[in-house]
Amino acid sequence: MSGKNGDHRWNAALADIYGDARAQELGPTVRALLDTHAGGQALGDQGRKPKWDERDAWLIAYPDQVRSDGDAPLAALDSFFQSHLAPGFNGLHVLPFFPSTSDEGFSISDYTAVEPSFGGWDDITTIGRHSRLMVDAVLNHSSASSRQFERWRDGEPGYERFFRTADPGADLSGTTRAREHPLLTPFETARGTEWVWTTFSADQADLNYGDPRVLLSMLEVLLSYAQRGASIVRLDAACFLWKQEGTSSIHLPQTHRIIQFFRACFDETYPNVLIVSETNVPHDENISYLGDGVVSEADMVYRFTLPPLTLHAFDSGQAQDLGRWLAGTNDIPPQTTYLNFLASHDGVGLRPLEGIAADAAVDRLVAQAERYGGRANRRQRADGTSVAYELNATWYDLIRGSTTGDDALARHLASHAIMFATAGVPAVYIHALLASENDASLMNATGAARSINRTRLESSSLERMLADPQSRAARSLAAIKMMLGWRASSAAFHPASEQVILDTPPQLLGIERQSASGTLARVFVNVSGSNIHIDHEPAVEAHGFRFREVSTGYDLDPWGTVWLPNLSSDNIRADSIATRSTPPYDQRY
Repeated sequence: MSGKNGDHRWNAALADIYGDARAQELGPTVRALLDTHAGGQALGDQGRKPKWDERDAWLIAYPDQVRSDGDAPLAALDSFFQSHLAPGFNGLHVLPFFPSTSDEGFSISDYTAVEPSFGGWDDITTIGRHSRLMVDAVLNHSSASSRQFERWRDGEPGYERFFRTADPGADLSGTTRAREHPLLTPFETARGTEWVWTTFSADQADLNYGDPRVLLSMLEVLLSYAQRGASIVRLDAACFLWKQEGTSSIHLPQTHRIIQFFRACFDETYPNVLIVSETNVPHDENISYLGDGVVSEADMVYRFTLPPLTLHAFDSGQAQDLGRWLAGTNDIPPQTTYLNFLASHDGVGLRPLEGIAADAAVDRLVAQAERYGGRANRRQRADGTSVAYELNATWYDLIRGSTTGDDALARHLASHAIMFATAGVPAVYIHALLASENDASLMNATGAARSINRTRLESSSLERMLADPQSRAARSLAAIKMMLGWRASSAAFHPASEQVILDTPPQLLGIERQSASGTLARVFVNVSGSNIHIDHEPAVEAHGFRFREVSTGYDLDPWGTVWLPNLSSDNIRADSIATRSTPPYDQRY
């Protein structure tokens, strides 16, 4: 597909990044690379529907998350997915499976290989045939032990500018920091000592997109992922790609144009492959990666504000802040959506709460996490002060607070009901799926706070746990699959369907979804320890947990939920939860 429109889009991006003359020089190289893929079909596209619908739900897991004697970990993970999750889950985000030297796979030493201890490319392509496979594209940096970095250090022709360096005396105080370690790291090279930009760690050297050879190299990598089975490409830490002294070096225009360049190139080669940008920043900054509705950029962004704001709702027993925020998140470009999640391998980011929740509420979440065994990672502000930016704990141990037993599991499931009902595509981290507890022993062994939520699982013990219907893991898995079934049963939960936050008492979150064809659904979640009555016309279908249908509507116990997936708008009384305005939430039912 070498049409002029595609050429125009990626050529325009190149010109904005490097100037007209340089773009003209680069054009034939890009054209030749795209032509090697044009007319083919990504393995992950085979039999896939375009974009997404209400049946989409994805699992997040490490490549060696499930270990089994005699099987490669990737094969064991695929077996677990097929036997326990499909078809309720149809997508699998396999965290970095490449050779790596640190950061649990995110310090990649070879973008073109599968780590042999995980398996091989055959295992990856098999997963891509079974499910919608998401692959990480770690574009900001590579390992300081990578072959690319060695070539740069040796001054090999073509690699002289491959990594981003800076004068250690330059004023970089305005740079947005992701971590507390020094921004620049010295390395000895054939040219003498060079100071390399290391946004995330001294082992992760930032690539220099000021050199077009870096951009073309990473384009080739992305296209190879699609060819080998990826349906979705996740752009890790996408907001940091372009650095410029004297600026914040985050969200720069060149960064957006780089992502737009990748989208234009995919549209010519593997148009059904989705781009997900991973930018853990406040909401308005985050959604800027969805483009402007005219120029296509990412197809999806992580809804990073949802996890900490959901925690805040259950911690306070009040849903106003969450409801108010959700009501204001509908205005995104057509053909884009959110990737909804509560937990991930990285814990729960706190930066998205800026401007939404008071500092005291954030401090309370930090104290709550630490009280029950979790940790908080911190970063340094531009003024030199330290601030918590991330909570490290399993989702189950974060959301349960001081509750135990059935109450703790009810809070865990109620939080997932919010995520599944909200506009977007849901993704569940494996330890949230299983309602796992903190692994303090692993954290202490590694010395890394994030390890508390990264336990690997032996296949035999996992199977025994899930075979016991009374185990917390089995109950959590069964309930989550039930909710995904209710979601999949109604076109109202299509990611593009309208979303309205209903006027409810403060302890209750009411989400209404309506499809373009008129299918209507509602989900109510009690975020408090109180009993709540909802005055509502009885629905033909009513599902949920900790609720009872009564003559006047539904009674919800503490942390109860009710799903009404296929409502008839003709049967809903005009005076029954019909107000579509946003807060205040002071009506009683």
